[in-house]
Amino acid sequence: MNHSAQWPSAGLVLVAPGGVAGPAAPLLAALLGMRLLPDSSAQQEDPALLLEQLAQQPAGWLLPLGLDPGADRPLTGCWADALGAWRQPAVLLLPVAAVGGGADRAYGALLQQASVPLLGLVQLDGPWDAAARSGDGLPWLGWLPLLEVAPGSADEAAALALRLTLLRRWRLSGASSADRGSAVAAADRQA
Repeated sequence: MNHSAQWPSAGLVLVAPGGVAGPAAPLLAALLGMRLLPDSSAQQEDPALLLEQLAQQPAGWLLPLGLDPGADRPLTGCWADALGAWRQPAVLLLPVAAVGGGADRAYGALLQQASVPLLGLVQLDGPWDAAARSGDGLPWLGWLPLLEVAPGSADEAAALALRLTLLRRWRLSGASSADRGSAVAAADRQA
C-alpha cells in the first residue's frame, strides 16, 4: 500500500509509558508510509542532540522513543521537555491495559504541560470502544491492531480511519492560527 504524503513537519516521535517496544512502531510507520528510524536507547539519552540530528533528516520519518518521555535523563532533563522546546510533533501510544486506567490522562497531561505538539493518542490492540474514547475528553486518534488486517474488514477500516485522522491532525498542528480555517477545510477535503 503506497501512502505518499506531504509531511507537515519532518517527522513524528512516537512515545509511550515506559517507552515504545514491540511491533507497534513498524506497524504505524507502514500505515503512514513513513521511514522508521532505529530506536537506539543509547542514542536517545541526549534528547537535544538527537533532536538536532533529526532536524537534518529528510522528511517522512517516525522515531519510536524507547525511553519513558517523563523520566529524567542524567544532565539533560526529560524527553517531554525537549520535545516541547523543539516543538516536535508526537503521538502517544497506549497499550489497551493503560486505556482508561489513568496512564492515558497522566501522559497526555505530561506532554501538554511540556508544550509538546501532541497529535493525539493511539490505542494499541485490544477491543476498541469508540463511544468510551470519545467520552473521556482525550484527543484519541484511533486504534492500531497488532495483527495483519484483512482487506475489506472492519479492522482495515479502523486502521484507515487512524491514518486519516492522524494525518489531518498533523496538518492542523502545523498550521498557523491565521491559516487554521483554511487548513481545516483542506484537511477535511483530503480525508
